[in-house]
Amino acid sequence: MKYLLGFDIGSSSVKAALIEIANGKLAATAFSPAEEMPIDAPKAGFAEQDPDRWWKELQHALQKLRQQVAFQGDEVAAIGISYQMHGLVCVDKAGKPLRPSIIWCDGRAVTYGNKAFEALGEDFSLSNFLNSPGNFTASKLKWVKENEPDTYKKIHKVMLPGDYIALRLTGEATTTISGLSEGILWNFKTKAIAKELLNYYGIDENLLSAIVPTFGEQGRITSEAADLLGLKAGTPVSYRAGDQPNNAYSLNVLQPGEVAATAGTSGVVYGVTDKVEYDPKSRVNTFVHVTHTEEKPRYGILLCVNGTGILNSWLRKNFFANASYADMNAQAAAITPGADGLSFFPFGNGAERVLENKDLGAMLQGLQFNRHDRGHVARAAQEGIVFSLKYGMEIMQQMGMQLKTIRAGYANMFLSDVFGSVFANTTGCTVELYNTDGAAGAARAAGVGAGIYPDFASCFAGMNVIKKLEPEKALQQQYQDIYGNWKQALLKEL
Repeated sequence: MKYLLGFDIGSSSVKAALIEIANGKLAATAFSPAEEMPIDAPKAGFAEQDPDRWWKELQHALQKLRQQVAFQGDEVAAIGISYQMHGLVCVDKAGKPLRPSIIWCDGRAVTYGNKAFEALGEDFSLSNFLNSPGNFTASKLKWVKENEPDTYKKIHKVMLPGDYIALRLTGEATTTISGLSEGILWNFKTKAIAKELLNYYGIDENLLSAIVPTFGEQGRITSEAADLLGLKAGTPVSYRAGDQPNNAYSLNVLQPGEVAATAGTSGVVYGVTDKVEYDPKSRVNTFVHVTHTEEKPRYGILLCVNGTGILNSWLRKNFFANASYADMNAQAAAITPGADGLSFFPFGNGAERVLENKDLGAMLQGLQFNRHDRGHVARAAQEGIVFSLKYGMEIMQQMGMQLKTIRAGYANMFLSDVFGSVFANTTGCTVELYNTDGAAGAARAAGVGAGIYPDFASCFAGMNVIKKLEPEKALQQQYQDIYGNWKQALLKEL
């Protein structure tokens, strides 16, 4: 066997990556669809996707992978899965979705989570779940129970997006402790299912899937899936994790104090700690990291800004017709820092946890018709995204997280020189950009889970820093002032 195969189930696309076992090099990577997958919003604050669309795009991504490397199914030793976090998939006894998935940026369950936070007690929730129930997976299931009772009665199992893809591959309904923690379905104190929240919501614990290890055999490819995908029946699925813990793993962020970032549809800064820490207002969230064990506890502190790459995508569709992202970046680069007084607040993709689950909507302030053009808008958008992340990073620092060096994949918005420069100079952090992504990380992790690599360190051969961004004193001072004005305007809205 020559390869490890990884899938990353995002809300914009499904990525596939093939890693060569012998040298750890990325043999091929592909994604589908070519344009971003739509997010359906039947009502304000709603965000849904069809789980079977993910499965369809996985097949297409795999076909594109084979156009680059003509590998055979029996050459794949193991498969890993990364997936968009916090989504809810409800399936019947046949494993068929009963409704569209309520995905990560959907805000309909906020009121249910807030009521549970109050009823169970803020101290209890934070000390046991490390988070408010918020609009996470458990609260989304409560919304289904209350608003779609006929659908709820038909549910055989509830699962996260990655659990559903694993079901399609293996025929088995399973989940992980890390996955349960991201849904606020895990009690950190009792090290068991969060029965207190389930009981409060009136949800049957039996709706949850069986727990499997994050690293280790989670099932084997069925004959049906093997025939459909051109893989070998019996190939193990040996790793599964939410996209942000997996992104950190992909960047070899495993030890306390190490920090990862990503800027895809959403923007995330994710730091690893060995201590149980939480934000009293649950503006940033603590989950079980993929390498967590009882002997060596590892937790991930996650800051998420929903409106990141999706804002850039929206601008491209509505302001930059027939232009590429590279063209947009070039126009943004032609504008001086501060975008000539134009400020963008990128909060147009649902309730933002960093804003205490408020849904402000996106805002453009300071627009002057005789001074600003679309280049200014592109620049202000990239700056506003970074400023939003900086706002959340200040909360992480208040929790004791040291933010000095941040690792990220050389992908998505980090492909923009403007974004990278604004990020380094606003945060004051050195940024290391690597030749990896979530699908490649899931493939490497599958090698650990299948016992092909003897330890974590062995799986990162072939991964290198391809660019390093250092803060510059003059720009740091300039962005400190620009960010200060942006933050002051935001606080007025809050």
